Amino acid sequence: MRITRDFKDYEILDAGNGEKLERWGSIILRRPDPQAMWNVSDYSLWKDVHAHYIRSHKGGGYWDYKKKLPDNWVINYKDLKFKVSPTDFKHTGLFPEQAANWDYMISKIKNSNRHIKVLNLFAYTGGATIACSYAGADVVHVDAAKGMVAWAKENMHLSGLDDNNIRFIVDDCLKFVMREARRGNKYDAIVMDPPSYGRGPNGEVWKFEDSLYKLIDACMDIISDNPLFFLINSYTTGISNTVLDNILKTTILKKYSSGKVESGEIGLPITRDNLVLPCGIYGLWEQND
Repeated sequence: MRITRDFKDYEILDAGNGEKLERWGSIILRRPDPQAMWNVSDYSLWKDVHAHYIRSHKGGGYWDYKKKLPDNWVINYKDLKFKVSPTDFKHTGLFPEQAANWDYMISKIKNSNRHIKVLNLFAYTGGATIACSYAGADVVHVDAAKGMVAWAKENMHLSGLDDNNIRFIVDDCLKFVMREARRGNKYDAIVMDPPSYGRGPNGEVWKFEDSLYKLIDACMDIISDNPLFFLINSYTTGISNTVLDNILKTTILKKYSSGKVESGEIGLPITRDNLVLPCGIYGLWEQND
């Protein structure tokens, strides 16, 4: 399991009974998390929160604000800065567990000793985009949600990367990859965080089980002759990391057998009781050093 342990501005204080108690800078939030299936031993930490996201029995939910807090605020991860804001869908615009992957990508790009071009698909608010750009790569950031792309641009500004080469594109990811193949454009690294279900800007339907292999197979036409890495993240319930392992072995490893494939879980430490909260899976092909 890849575990993020160096996030000074973020901390899971406690978790259990289907929820987690988090510190985002100086703000304490309480949010649902279905992976926290064990019991909370002591609720004393949970009494002093700024906001609590409560799920509705009819679906969705709402924030119950206990204290006044800003619409958004900024947290740091090492040299990177990100805007955080509670959304109607319980999310905050950032997945801190991905910092373990940011560290990996930064190190891989910096140690490649060559210029790297990265494609970030389903790029959301740009955590991976910011990390790869910080490491010196040119990045193309693609997401179907215009608002998330705007948020990613704010993160670029906050991290002082305005002069770096980042292209922000609002588009359906599969259609964009297919157009890039027709244009003859190539990428040395591809990272993606595909949702379980989604729609493109023109109503294109994405369903993880039906669409993932098709997208990865299409990416084989735009991967460069000397690729660095290919990273897939997933939060889709019921999907094993072995599925990602198998897909990578039957696509990019078949084409670039000099590399290697690994997969596993990603997680975050829980301060109380020294536990780890699982937060999704990853699959990785990388060029051998």
